[in-house]
Amino acid sequence: MIETVLIHFSGQDRPGVTALLTEILAEYDACVLDIGQAVVHESLSLGLLIEIAEASVLPLRDALIARSAELELQARFTPITKPDLEHWIRSQGKDRFIITVLGRAISARHLSQVSAIITEHGLNVDRIERLSGRMSLAEHSPHANACVELRASGQARSEAEMRAAFLAAAQEMRIDIAFQRESIFRRNRRLFAFDMDSTLIQGEVIDELAKLAGVGDQVVKITEAAMRGELDFKQSFTRRVSLLQGLSEKQVLELLGTIPLVEGAEHLIGTLKMLGYKTAILSGGFTFFARHLQTRLGIDYVFANELDIVDGAVTGLVKTEIVDGAKKAALLKDIAKQENISLEQVVAVGDGANDLPMLGIAGMGIAFRAKPLVRQSAGHAVSFLGLDSLLYLIGVRDRDLGNARPAPQ
Repeated sequence: MIETVLIHFSGQDRPGVTALLTEILAEYDACVLDIGQAVVHESLSLGLLIEIAEASVLPLRDALIARSAELELQARFTPITKPDLEHWIRSQGKDRFIITVLGRAISARHLSQVSAIITEHGLNVDRIERLSGRMSLAEHSPHANACVELRASGQARSEAEMRAAFLAAAQEMRIDIAFQRESIFRRNRRLFAFDMDSTLIQGEVIDELAKLAGVGDQVVKITEAAMRGELDFKQSFTRRVSLLQGLSEKQVLELLGTIPLVEGAEHLIGTLKMLGYKTAILSGGFTFFARHLQTRLGIDYVFANELDIVDGAVTGLVKTEIVDGAKKAALLKDIAKQENISLEQVVAVGDGANDLPMLGIAGMGIAFRAKPLVRQSAGHAVSFLGLDSLLYLIGVRDRDLGNARPAPQ
């Protein structure tokens, strides 16, 4: 006869604990069906689900209790019935989800609300892990990242309603909550595609050009309406460019280097390059600035609008196909095809309504510091941390990088 037993050890962690305990399991020829271990602040929790001959259960129990005493651990043994074992085996096919909580600091209130939403929608938390580095409040800085990842399983009553609940909680608590299905693609992304203005850089290039041309207020109003989705992008772009007529080429080029990168952009791009990802800028802005970023950051692909300059001055005319939302999506498909990857392996990041088409076809579409319409429509939204926090969403932990930090650009 074969017995199934769940064994749980807890106590102070130290090197060699797992080896010393499994050594005894090996002596009694136990078969390990499942194993899980977590260490929080040097406190160990180790669980093993084993199958063992019925005659060996008591001798094994006595040997493990003696070894646990030597190691100053508590040991608990729970017999598992056949129906419970069969239920555990059948449940391996259930849906699994990853909920990532991001903020400058993570509080008990944050975790309480997130876990309550998980429970309310019929899921069970299977595992919780900190992805950010170790940090105390005494060391806290205004640009610190804190991230906790929860893995949950079950049959969600409504993924759409659950996502909406997370979005509402995130806005109320001023944190970010990402909700995604666990899949083979999560750690197998290959391409990051970015909008440029207000995504990679802190501002809109066309607005800055308009200030130089003395038409800043007029252009800003058109830009804001377009980003909110109130105006057709092509029409609004044509109107804005027309207002730039007469601006000198010298003034245009002086803008390079004056608009700072968004927080975390350099770290994110550098890390992605180090890990072998391809990167792209798909922008409704201008190529002269996008190519500047390409040189500075090492971006692989750049597609944007050409600012028409004749005889040293901006003409105010649009002579090439405008890169609008539909064009961005088409370009993203072309790049994925050229790289021979699935769209599921693509992460797209943007902040405006014209980014929604590419966010919608990417395996992971992220609204970054976006307008409300875009946050509600995208699969994921990050509003309170820098761009480098997106690394957590693809499963990169701070300790994974260790000393392998990307070289400064």
